[in-house]
Amino acid sequence: DVQLQASGGGLVQTGGSLRLSCAASGSTFDNYDIGWLRQVPGKEREGVSCITWRDGTTYYVDFPEGRFKGRFTVSRDQARNTVDLQMSNLKPEDTAVYYCEPVDCGIASMTWDPDKPSSLWGRGTQVTVSS
Repeated sequence: DVQLQASGGGLVQTGGSLRLSCAASGSTFDNYDIGWLRQVPGKEREGVSCITWRDGTTYYVDFPEGRFKGRFTVSRDQARNTVDLQMSNLKPEDTAVYYCEPVDCGIASMTWDPDKPSSLWGRGTQVTVSS
């Protein structure tokens, strides 16, 4: 299985921007839809966005409406072999550890294995947005 590592997190002020990158080790992204998820201590992981391997279709979790779309942009960088998440207009509620994972990505949904042990998740990256 592909092992994914997220990087690029940091501390920013409200309204600031960050660009997260997801790199693969042990394999490539070929044949994998890649999703970005995040987790706050004491809460379950939640989906943010994903991109398909086959044609680059993107999906953004949209509940509540407009939650991420318009602020976050997911993309694939073929030259660097990464999947990136550009985040702008960051809010304190975006503070979390962000992870990238193989997911099932579609036009209207993204799904992942909720029972996958944390020990098998790749390295996340901390994003902290100060008010």
